[in-house]
Amino acid sequence: MVGRLIAGSLLALAVAGVSGDVNTPVPGPVVYVVPIEGMIDLGLAPFLARTISGAQQAGAAALLLDINTFGGRVDAAVAMRDMLLDSPVRTIAFVNPRAISAGALIALATDTIVMASGGTIGAAMPVVVGGGESRAADEKSVSYLRKEFGATAERRHRPPEFAEAMVDVDVEIAGVVAKGKLLTLTMSEALTHKVAELRADTLEGALEAAGLPGADVRRASQTWAETLVRALTDPVVSSILMTVGLLGVVVEIRTPGFAVPGTVGLLSLALFFWGHWIVRLAGWEELLLVAAGVILLGIEVFVVPGFGVAGIAGIAALVAGLGMTLVGAGATPSVIIGALGRVAVSILVALAGGLALFRVLPGLPFGRRLVLQADMRAERGYASPPETDHLRLGHTGTALSPLRPAGMAEIDGARVDVVSDGGFIEAGAVIEVTRVDGNRIVVRERREMPETE
Repeated sequence: MVGRLIAGSLLALAVAGVSGDVNTPVPGPVVYVVPIEGMIDLGLAPFLARTISGAQQAGAAALLLDINTFGGRVDAAVAMRDMLLDSPVRTIAFVNPRAISAGALIALATDTIVMASGGTIGAAMPVVVGGGESRAADEKSVSYLRKEFGATAERRHRPPEFAEAMVDVDVEIAGVVAKGKLLTLTMSEALTHKVAELRADTLEGALEAAGLPGADVRRASQTWAETLVRALTDPVVSSILMTVGLLGVVVEIRTPGFAVPGTVGLLSLALFFWGHWIVRLAGWEELLLVAAGVILLGIEVFVVPGFGVAGIAGIAALVAGLGMTLVGAGATPSVIIGALGRVAVSILVALAGGLALFRVLPGLPFGRRLVLQADMRAERGYASPPETDHLRLGHTGTALSPLRPAGMAEIDGARVDVVSDGGFIEAGAVIEVTRVDGNRIVVRERREMPETE
């Protein structure tokens, strides 16, 4: 009897366990959804990298890119293309309704392309934007990007000639696109020519068409830091940060003392480099180049006055360091030239702004605290320079020591302290007194001795 009771109990538990498994819903496959909307910029790359890593750790069945973009930066698209080609998670592009230019490269890098009705993909010829207008990029840039598109399509077993025709107007495909025209495909054309694999009009339909019905959809969203980085790396914002940073440094050098201009300048440069560091554009090389440029310019200003080798090398290092920070892997020559142009404009604007501020600041209430006023009246105890100094105006003499810029000279048989008006003057050079500023006797080198009668 006891044995029968135990056996009955075990049977009841087994039945309950089986019925419990039957009634428990089986979870669907996990799919991460990433929105690719608006401008393709460098801030999207770390966002995509983080989402791919999260999808892999969660054991997701796929990563779906919900694409609706007219394109953006080439280097950003190339970086995202490399991530998608190396993704350990299956990738799906849902083109709804368009993947134009850089967006087309991103879509072509996925395992599966699903297009919505009325969707388009293509028109990816690189352009250079500047002076308020855009123009076609140089032949080298077009050739590079054409091969990037072709290699991406080939990797995903799509016809490479169709991908190349999206970039280069010289690629002709009989019955599809004539020479001199860029290729843009509609949904039906993309499906017919095997550029896209599936069609659907909704996200749920795209997942079902891709063999993932009832998927557990997890929509990825940017963190506040990623949103901030996208704003800081925006071309307009980054140019403003560069200009303000350089302007603050210029004003701080001109008005020594760690005050408002220096603080604002350093903060602007810190935000500029931090944003580009996060998107893997700025590294130690760029930081060292910029630091070397600032040091060389400081040497030119304080140690060896005059515009010489140190000044030229400093400006070159500054332009190279900041320019390298603005471009990433896959940047075309036109993009690199444009970045260097932005840096040059920022430097010129900063210098012009600094000169304008030096004229305006003395007249402003807070500006009087930053700019030294040369108000030295006799009733306050200030004395005029000796009359003998004024008598030496126009006289010639000999530099007794190197003038860099201050030093000792002999004028009218007397040893006097002088300051050169400009560059370095070697000892023994013939000098001429050009002016007397307060207690300073300013001289310049005289190449020829005056003739004597």
